[in-house]
Amino acid sequence: MLEDDPCLNLAEVNLMNPEDGKWHRFEILVVLRNDELAEYRRDMGLAEDFTASQLRVMGGVVDNAKIYVEETVGTLRAEADQMRDKTPLSIRELTNC
Repeated sequence: MLEDDPCLNLAEVNLMNPEDGKWHRFEILVVLRNDELAEYRRDMGLAEDFTASQLRVMGGVVDNAKIYVEETVGTLRAEADQMRDKTPLSIRELTNC
């Protein structure tokens, strides 16, 4: 996969690694290849080593059978890097209470 591949979605989620039975943080990318969606997963290491919340960055949408992709793997990874370094908003901040 290349940094300039069209990317519909990037997610960083904690999943059980079947190889060692421990929780790991995985980067999951959905890219557009030959007019088809393909999913790629990358093990980022033990989940306990991450202080940042799990995250999702959208790079496009699917509308019925049509796929619209506006971003690339590289741009979504750059956004994820910025999000990972920020403190998540609290419910109070989100609701303005």
